[in-house]
Amino acid sequence: MKTYSRILLPFLMLALTVKAKAQKIPSIKDSVIQLYGVVMTADSLRGIPAASVVVDGKGRGTITNNDGVFSIAVLKGDQITFSSIGFKKKTIYIPTNLTDNQYSVIQLLINDTAYLPATILRPRPTREQFERDFINNVIPDDNYEIARKNTDESSRRLLLATLPKDGREAVNQTLKQQAAKYYYSGQLPPINILNPFAWADFIKAWKRGDFKSSK
Repeated sequence: MKTYSRILLPFLMLALTVKAKAQKIPSIKDSVIQLYGVVMTADSLRGIPAASVVVDGKGRGTITNNDGVFSIAVLKGDQITFSSIGFKKKTIYIPTNLTDNQYSVIQLLINDTAYLPATILRPRPTREQFERDFINNVIPDDNYEIARKNTDESSRRLLLATLPKDGREAVNQTLKQQAAKYYYSGQLPPINILNPFAWADFIKAWKRGDFKSSK
């Protein structure tokens, strides 16, 4: 009799475990709630687009559409935080005693006022000083001017001369140097000071300003 008890005991424990898990599955399924609604401004009752709807502690959420409408699956007892730029955050809790699997909310957000430090505007003492300061004022370059300077021929040549070579360029340069060395092996290499083509290239580079200082 003891032998049968020892054999049946593991199967009995396994059956009780499976039964307990089966009882938990419906409870988890019943706790899933479809939360939907609209996020609006408290003063004008207008939908807030791209407002964040985050389930705290779960690492997931959603955002509202252009009309402030949202929909997300949550669990009973979850903590939901609504936030948007220019508005104060608002947190709600999903009731645990819901009988339906849907829960709708109309969440109103209050404008968040940001107070900036006071700024005092004072005029220039004279018109001449104002004109001088206005003319000497340095205006930062916009994106178009920055792009024009970066694509200028002199800037590109300077970058080409100063930037370090990558692996492919370094290997190609080494191979070219070795090829030139083997090509003139056993004889004197040409002297470019007597080469008219080298002089022509030098004059063109000097006219372009390749030898100007970068300061």
